[in-house]
Order: sequence, then structure tokens, then C-alpha cells
Amino acid sequence: MKPKKPKETAAEMTELVLPNDTNTLGNLMGGRLMHWMDIVSAISAQMHCNRIVVTAAVDFVDFKHPIHLGEIVKLSARVTRAFNTSMEVYVKVIGKNLRTGEEKFCNQAYFTFVAVDQDGLPISVPPIEPETEEEKAQYEDALARRNMRLMLAGKIKPDLKILSDLLT
Repeated sequence: MKPKKPKETAAEMTELVLPNDTNTLGNLMGGRLMHWMDIVSAISAQMHCNRIVVTAAVDFVDFKHPIHLGEIVKLSARVTRAFNTSMEVYVKVIGKNLRTGEEKFCNQAYFTFVAVDQDGLPISVPPIEPETEEEKAQYEDALARRNMRLMLAGKIKPDLKILSDLLT
């Protein structure tokens, strides 16, 4: 399979926070944000492999800043690494206040998707070729994140080296 560049997998979405998206404090609900993150990251994964994909895991979703009613949510995603049948996708969330023009970094996460065929069985995906220094770092770190996911799922035995790699 022909490798792809991360920029070929780039997906972006823009959403407006409406009243039905908010909690009683007027802030975007975390579940709604995660829904949008899942969509944009799935689009990125599908652009990489040209296949149906299913969400397999989501890593470390931290809510750094609230996004308020009436603000814009800008989501961007790209594949950081492809394994045999799975892909890791990085998602970044920026909130924007339209009145002031202020933008704030609100969230980031790594989603893992598995490509499947028409019968729902896993299918191979093309490799990814990082270009920039940031893409290369995410590519290298993806293996440690994958191993951590597999350890937490009980699919591989705990390994202190993997834990050490994640902390450095």
C-alpha cells in the first residue's frame, strides 16, 4: 500500500455552541464535544484508509477551558500513525469568542480507529509518513501510547519501560 502524509488525512470542523449543546452553566457539555471530536477524527481516519472505520479507543480527554454558549468550536484532526489495521488520530480543539476574537486551546486527545471491510472485519491500512518535526515526534510517541492502551485493556503485560517512555 502507498504511504500517506499526515496532511493528506487532515480534517476540520467548525461548530457553533447552541443552547441545546450546553449545561446549566451555559458551557458546552463534554459529551457533545467528544461527539464532535469522534466525528472529525473518524473523517480523518477514513480519508487515510478509504474504508469504514470504527472507534476503538480514546486517550486522555482533558477539558482545559470551558467553551461558552455562542462561541465557535474549531476541531482539527490528522492521523499520527498507522499500524496493521488501526490508526491513531490526534484531535485538537480551539474555542473562539466571536465578540472579542479571542481563541483558546481547550482540548486535545488521541483517538484510535480500526478499518473494517463490508463484513465488519479488520482490514489493513496504509502506513503514514510524517514530514514535520511535530509529526515525527507524534509518530514516534504513538507506539508508547498504543502499548499503554493495550496494557490498560489487559491485552499485553504491564511493562515499566513503556510507562517510562510515556513519562519522558
